[in-house]
Amino acid sequence: MKALIYRGPGKKEWAEKAKPALLKSTDAIVRITHTTICGTDLHILKGDVPEVEAGRTLGHEGVGVIEEVGEAVGNFKKGDRVLISCITSCGRCEYCKKRLYAHCTDGGWILGHLIDGTQAEYVRIPHADNSLYPAPEGVDPEALVMLSDILPTGFEIGVLYGQVQPSDTVAIVGAGPIGMAVLLTAQFYSPSRIIMVDTDPARLEVSRRFGATDTVDASDGKAVEAVMALTGGKGVDVAVEAVGIPATFDTCQSIIAPGGHIANVGVHGKPVELHLEKLWIKNITLTTGLVCTHSTPMLLQTVASGKVKPEQLVTHRFALDDVIQAYEVFSNAAREKAMKVVLKAG
Repeated sequence: MKALIYRGPGKKEWAEKAKPALLKSTDAIVRITHTTICGTDLHILKGDVPEVEAGRTLGHEGVGVIEEVGEAVGNFKKGDRVLISCITSCGRCEYCKKRLYAHCTDGGWILGHLIDGTQAEYVRIPHADNSLYPAPEGVDPEALVMLSDILPTGFEIGVLYGQVQPSDTVAIVGAGPIGMAVLLTAQFYSPSRIIMVDTDPARLEVSRRFGATDTVDASDGKAVEAVMALTGGKGVDVAVEAVGIPATFDTCQSIIAPGGHIANVGVHGKPVELHLEKLWIKNITLTTGLVCTHSTPMLLQTVASGKVKPEQLVTHRFALDDVIQAYEVFSNAAREKAMKVVLKAG
């Protein structure tokens, strides 16, 4: 089969690789029909995730068709169309019993990280009964791909951890795919204002269409002043960091109101400076996290009903064989006006 193979920092190759085989009775082999590229894949390619070994197949999102199942798999059979979760869950360990599937002792985020991932023609999924979801009939596969990672990540780590409530003022710092996922799902809780902060005017305009009430162009370095002016000097009830760089984390620290919540969603490759000397007296809560995907069944129902349309995030489409070109576009998102790319097999 063909797969997108990580060859070390800055190096990747679309090349032949052995088709995966069942290793345990709880495994399934899935033939990929649709996959995508995540910002985390770019972090891996930059060398920010050093535990990823050269030779690893990248990718942790996808929709596909069951090719083969182990004898212990009870929920799926050959030919079933499935959504692949970015998180693998054994369902039995102490963390899984707490719904902290990201910290499963025999899983967690392993696809495209510690084992071969989904940017390939086939992928092996451990603990298939707990790590796959039946794909609802009639739902756009492009919408389903967004449910592998970014929609549950934005919802769980941004909205739920940020404790968004009706009437809240929410600032989302970063209008990329994850920020947009936060924007779409924050509206479940009817905040009074959602302020989107970014340096890309095109993305800010898209965020308006998706439900942002206000936008702030941060390219002039005065985002904090702009947000404080919009809130009458109070600041925001919830600040969601959706980029993963020190500057955006600093913005969140500077705009949070007393009693507010800072929800860090971005993947940070460098240290940030925590201004505890200013925050300690403000009664704020700071949360971080890796998505656990416990919200995926609910989000699947919401998408199937048409209440949320995550396929709106897709701006570019490629054949799976054109994955190198897709990476070029996604890596230059501002220039290409790219949000999410979808790769389709066959």
